[in-house]
Amino acid sequence: MEFQKDNTFVTGRLKSVTFAFKGAVKLITTEHSIMVQFSIGILMTVAGFYFSITATEWLFQTLAIGLIMSVEGLNTAVEKIADFIHPNYHERIGFIKDIAAGAVFFAAITAIIIGLIIYVPKFI
Repeated sequence: MEFQKDNTFVTGRLKSVTFAFKGAVKLITTEHSIMVQFSIGILMTVAGFYFSITATEWLFQTLAIGLIMSVEGLNTAVEKIADFIHPNYHERIGFIKDIAAGAVFFAAITAIIIGLIIYVPKFI
């Protein structure tokens, strides 16, 4: 079966959204790191309702959750591609995977700082 690109605007976009949704579901249901991040995102959302955070705090929290999930998804994609290209250990592939994981680390630190700025005052 050959891939046929849909060049019409509406149906092409609908197909793209469908593929994106399927990818998100695959990430959440198959990748442990995403499962953890998704669970933390749900926990932080519940905390936001519990502590009645402001609209601005919701914006930052939502941005932080989205940032983590997005970067974690990209990291997973890099790892899968690297493993597909070179299934055995290779120093350069390891270097690439470490860099991708480092991007997740930066996003996570940013999200933690945002969480602390929002929630520490609620406990003080």
